[in-house]
Amino acid sequence: MADEAAIAVAREVRSAVQVLGGKFMTSPELAEVEAEVGLSPRTLYLRGRSAVLGDPPPKVVAELFGIFPSWLFELALPPAMAALDAASAVRAYSRSSANWARVHLSGADDPGRPADLLFRLVDAADASGLALFAGWQLAGRPEDDVERLAFALMVFREFRGGVHFAALRAVGLTVPEAVVADPEGGRGRLLRTAWSEEAADALIATAEAKGDLRQRWRHAEQLTDERVAELLAVTLTDDERDELRGRLGALRDASALIS
Repeated sequence: MADEAAIAVAREVRSAVQVLGGKFMTSPELAEVEAEVGLSPRTLYLRGRSAVLGDPPPKVVAELFGIFPSWLFELALPPAMAALDAASAVRAYSRSSANWARVHLSGADDPGRPADLLFRLVDAADASGLALFAGWQLAGRPEDDVERLAFALMVFREFRGGVHFAALRAVGLTVPEAVVADPEGGRGRLLRTAWSEEAADALIATAEAKGDLRQRWRHAEQLTDERVAELLAVTLTDDERDELRGRLGALRDASALIS
């Protein structure tokens, strides 16, 4: 088990990684690239993120993403796959991240430094069992420092997300059940991620029937933090961990001011 200092860093950087690593996924910059490559609105995220693994069937992609209902992938992915081959979809998705970075992260202090620290973590991480992370870990990376920072945040987010999904499985929760338990999730988030009101209510009822739902969710969060902390502890020095925490905290705070 990682030491408490490393666990504290893992907890503190979580929000920056989650928010900044995923902000481009619903951004105007992604929508612009989406239109340029001829995809329907809100489909480049589904196609581009999963295309790093080639052309997995919609049902498989639904399981990889976890949070969305499977009908969404059955409806949206086949035409997106027909319109854009996997390699082009990966490039378009990565370009969306780069475009977003130039708009939102250009004010970062020495962006190459946190990018380097994050890529050291990404390169040191074991990708076994973490399919999306494994794909993005090996994907081509941009050269510009601001674009590298956004890309590194996205890939490290895939690592943490994959570890968290494994932790949820270990404590007996599905991803939608975790959304129910999460104070930042709940019914509203289910509805925002394409679940119908009826399906959301059924999910909530099933989740709440597990009397220890929130205890299981907190346990999964703890397990996730511990695994991320172990990677931090064996890859970065104490000073580097503190530096990463400070730099990502500053990025998060700056992003909140301009959002």
